[in-house]
Amino acid sequence: MTEIILRTERLNKNFGGLIAANNISLSFERGRVHAIIGPNGAGKTTLINLLSGDLLPSDGTILFKDRDITTLPPHKISQLGIGRSYQKTNIFPTFSCYENCWVAAQSRLKTSMHFFRPAIRLRSVQERAERALDLCGLSHRSACLASAMSYGEQRQLEIGMMLATEPELLLLDEPLAGMGSEESLQVIDLLQRLAKNHTLILIEHDMDAVFAIAEQLTVMVNGRVLETGTVEQIRNSQAVQEVYLGAEEETS
Repeated sequence: MTEIILRTERLNKNFGGLIAANNISLSFERGRVHAIIGPNGAGKTTLINLLSGDLLPSDGTILFKDRDITTLPPHKISQLGIGRSYQKTNIFPTFSCYENCWVAAQSRLKTSMHFFRPAIRLRSVQERAERALDLCGLSHRSACLASAMSYGEQRQLEIGMMLATEPELLLLDEPLAGMGSEESLQVIDLLQRLAKNHTLILIEHDMDAVFAIAEQLTVMVNGRVLETGTVEQIRNSQAVQEVYLGAEEETS
């Protein structure tokens, strides 16, 4: 039986007279990759910001494993098992690769600002940081300063920092943005590996990557959900082709 790990019920977000999220009700299945696509201004990042706690909704409900997390702040949501990456790389450039992951692993603890703790707690943080580096493929760059890494490696490191919090659910906001083809392939491979043991909610403009990774797609337009379905259903949807995919072809 399919398990719903996250769902939204009639979610709305208004910025003055602008409706950025309009009555969004979606269900995300555990262990699947669910991509959210749509033209610029469709409300995709607003939705991710609502799910991660970076924005509070104007109305509606967000449930994670049947727990209401609608008004929780981002650090509380992270501690429950939801990780988040951003469109712009969000790392500590003067820290080493390992130190970035260590800081992220430390934040997962309930009392993360108490720096004097038993050795067993410190070992736990160290092990999480090392596992995260291994998962994101950067173990060999552990001692390297983040600022000295390539852009693609920095994006991998940001994913590694997210993994150091040991999330069940990953919110990924354009992880391929600004990358060349070779770097994109490396990150796509990473996401495919992560999908084996995590639930992924993905925003991405690279449609080839979306179709290669995603199992479920939601198309958003003007802050509302146009359609949700499998990759094949969305590919064959006349409404989607007219509003999004078809419009891209006309301007290319």
